[in-house]
Amino acid sequence: RAVFLFNFTQFVEWPSDAFPTAKSPLVIGVLGQDPFGNLLEETTLGEEINGHPLVVQRFGTVEEIETCHILYINISKSDQLKHVFESLKNLNVLTVGDATNFAKQGGMIRFFTENNKTRIRINLESAKEADLTISSKLLRLAEIVDSK
Repeated sequence: RAVFLFNFTQFVEWPSDAFPTAKSPLVIGVLGQDPFGNLLEETTLGEEINGHPLVVQRFGTVEEIETCHILYINISKSDQLKHVFESLKNLNVLTVGDATNFAKQGGMIRFFTENNKTRIRINLESAKEADLTISSKLLRLAEIVDSK
């Protein structure tokens, strides 16, 4: 799943004002317990997307987040997820997780396993609200859900 997070950087467009400068890093964050170990750093080491170096950060709470572009949320409790989504409202953060109903609750991309393969569900409405554009190449691989 760490590789998926890296690949999302290539299939999602952020508005230019999501980056303070043209060389500011693209931050991949992890909120909650980190399931990746060093794998996320190893996957992103030395990588750049559109001139933005990739940086990995870990957060204990959503309030610690100052800059983040992709946030893997490892929280499963519905009320905590709701708080995280509310806190990130109006920010250009791609939210990713694998909790049950993650995308239906307002998360943008949910991982799930089907026939021993990792698949994704995308809440396009949530991505549009965050002013993110998801490539049709990624959308073709996904199930599209909405929060209604």
